[in-house]
Amino acid sequence: MKKLKITETALRDGHQSLIATRLKTEEMLPILEKMDKVGYHAMEVWGGATFDACLRYLNEDPWERLRKIRAKVKNTKLQMLLRGQNILGYKHYPDDIVEKFIKKAIENGIDIVRIFDALNDTRNLEKSIKTVKEAGAHCQCAISYTTSKIHTTSYYLDKIKEMEKLGADSICIKDMSGILTPYKAYELIKMIKKTTDLPIELHNHCTSGIAQMSYVKAIEAGVDIIDTAISPFATGTSQPPTEPFAMTYKNTDRDPELNIDLLEDIAAYFKPIKKKYTDDGTLNLKVLETEPKTLSYQVPGGMLSNLLSQLKAQNAEDKYEEVLAEVPKVREELGFPPLVTPLSQMVGTQSVFNVLTGERYKMVPKEIKDYVKGYYGKSPGPIKEDIKKKIIGDEKVITQRPADLLEDAFDKYKEEIEGLYQSEEDVLSYALFPQVAEKFLIDREPDVYHIELSID
Repeated sequence: MKKLKITETALRDGHQSLIATRLKTEEMLPILEKMDKVGYHAMEVWGGATFDACLRYLNEDPWERLRKIRAKVKNTKLQMLLRGQNILGYKHYPDDIVEKFIKKAIENGIDIVRIFDALNDTRNLEKSIKTVKEAGAHCQCAISYTTSKIHTTSYYLDKIKEMEKLGADSICIKDMSGILTPYKAYELIKMIKKTTDLPIELHNHCTSGIAQMSYVKAIEAGVDIIDTAISPFATGTSQPPTEPFAMTYKNTDRDPELNIDLLEDIAAYFKPIKKKYTDDGTLNLKVLETEPKTLSYQVPGGMLSNLLSQLKAQNAEDKYEEVLAEVPKVREELGFPPLVTPLSQMVGTQSVFNVLTGERYKMVPKEIKDYVKGYYGKSPGPIKEDIKKKIIGDEKVITQRPADLLEDAFDKYKEEIEGLYQSEEDVLSYALFPQVAEKFLIDREPDVYHIELSID
């Protein structure tokens, strides 16, 4: 068997899962050269919620973060997570924005782009895959893993065949909720290995308490790569820790050949940083707890904390269990969407509304209406007719690729922030998060902007 490869996630999903993506670039830079020498297959450093968090909370330019990381990391591949046609936002963007964004990400230092769609609708991946391939980077297609009567092993194998046909260079099983059980992991990886020769990566979260066991069984089944996080930013709602896997498989035929001494240095570096975020309350200790209920409700860790905060805001924390029980019902009625961004937030909010109003689907967010109309893509299973009627009445459901309805918009965005942007990257930041990026760009050069204002 080939050696096991390890992707380090601390600089993206690790801190996203535990400290709400608040790790600053300046906290990453001093340790990067050591991380670069460990022997990782890749380091996940960008994408997901990092882009939004940089602009919104840290007053940082996410593009500048990527360039600074790339300057320090010479030997290890840099990886990002991209939500297909949603890019890094929460809605579909036109093809020209998707294309420009991916090209710029690769130009600024990304080697591997992991692309997923919340509904596993591969039509929403087509443009991204094509662009990644044209730009000469590695295209990894990820399947959002979930369980339901729709999501059988053959469902996943069919999706992998579709992704391979579209040009995927590797496949990731993305288990965002931590619900892939060990023996299921073994069976699934074995079947996938018979279906494709593409490298297979497993991405898991420790939320339910079974991730490490699932990794061990997946490794036995021949998985090529696993995602882990250095121990201070591991477990809880994050990934399994890196060090135990490096040690467990040392001197075996699957030895990942990581430098253990460097891993110890890296863990020692991140410990005081984690303590700082624990002391200031950014790290909510609840996210470090094991929550076996995840296996029944399939609610990812981030979604659990989101539900809690929504209920807290309404002084309805006592309804937590009721809302948790409502989630699987709503999910089934809406055709079993996987609970991953943005669907996890949408299903969660609908469940909260259903419980708090005392009447199911009395209040329906616009996003849920758009989902039912097909604007997010095709639901995995059929949406229940009576529920569809309640949500959209007799309105039409679209059947084409949602992005086909969107016109190119890059030039429009460029015009809107004329005088504020210095690069195409600035325009793309604005395209994804208009209010947040505009504020960031104004704050970056207040003098210039305010002089222009006073002249007007």
